[in-house]
Amino acid sequence: MAYSNPYYDPGKPHHTPTGFRNLEPVTREPGDLKRWRRERREEGLPKPPGEGYDAFVTRWWQPAQFDGTHDAAWWLGHATVFVRRGGLHVITDPVLSRRASPLSFAGPERRTPTPASVADLPGLDVVMLSHNHYDHLDGPTVRALVKRFPRVCFVVPLGLKRWFDRAGIHNVRELDWWESTRIGDATFTLVPARHWSARTLWDTNRSLWGGWVMEQDGFRFWFAGDTGYSERLAEISERLGPMDLAAIPIGAYAPRWFMGGQHVDPAQAVQLHRDLRCRQSIAIHWGVFELADEPLDEPPRLLAEAMAAGGMGADEFRLLRLGEALAL
Repeated sequence: MAYSNPYYDPGKPHHTPTGFRNLEPVTREPGDLKRWRRERREEGLPKPPGEGYDAFVTRWWQPAQFDGTHDAAWWLGHATVFVRRGGLHVITDPVLSRRASPLSFAGPERRTPTPASVADLPGLDVVMLSHNHYDHLDGPTVRALVKRFPRVCFVVPLGLKRWFDRAGIHNVRELDWWESTRIGDATFTLVPARHWSARTLWDTNRSLWGGWVMEQDGFRFWFAGDTGYSERLAEISERLGPMDLAAIPIGAYAPRWFMGGQHVDPAQAVQLHRDLRCRQSIAIHWGVFELADEPLDEPPRLLAEAMAAGGMGADEFRLLRLGEALAL
């Protein structure tokens, strides 16, 4: 029997009878995945960082320290950001496992260690999930978080609650683009992103994807999740206001002919920072897993070049070390 989308709303253009879709044109052609894998293998990509993996870890890693009660945001690697503000503890796409994979013995493996464990976290109230790819929704990390913080609430896009139901996790709020929910003194709004979803070969785009805006006492934090560039994303700040803090991806962009529709490159990340009128941004989605063809040390270099070309100061779009905190 063909799959029928139980969330389908014909009045919403990102809904389809069988799942969800982007509003931007599809950029991939049939056979592109095989072509990319073949070219990647033939060219021996990705190359290691210029000074080697050990030197890269020394340069870009430190253990996270959660001392005190001050407001701050910690980058814990890849798309995982831990935010403590006004007594509320929030984490994005928590992935603290060794691999981003359904298998413990195969799949993308960390090149940099986790700067913190679940046991190290000082508290947790909300988990913001952007979509179901294994480098963003990690079963072992989620289960460990629930075990340590039984009252934690998960906010997820449409279609993802089923995964949590199967895992026996029920404090889950499932939203469509532009829908909001209130947790404590903060409002969480699911906002659009240009991406896709799948955890198997048979469930492509059956659950939605997106970013999140957390608003608390006039402070707005935008977590972009995974996204390709789209001028449509400027609507986020048009609707919700300028962003005080943003977590914007800068990695997994090469080659552009294959990755362009799903991941921004560093120059496009800078453009999103401007499009959404962000006061300050953190670079995420780089430095941990080799998911595309660029070496691990290329995204920060290209981001610095894009910022210089745009006349931006170093504090406007921050390159944090894994485990480093940014005071809010």
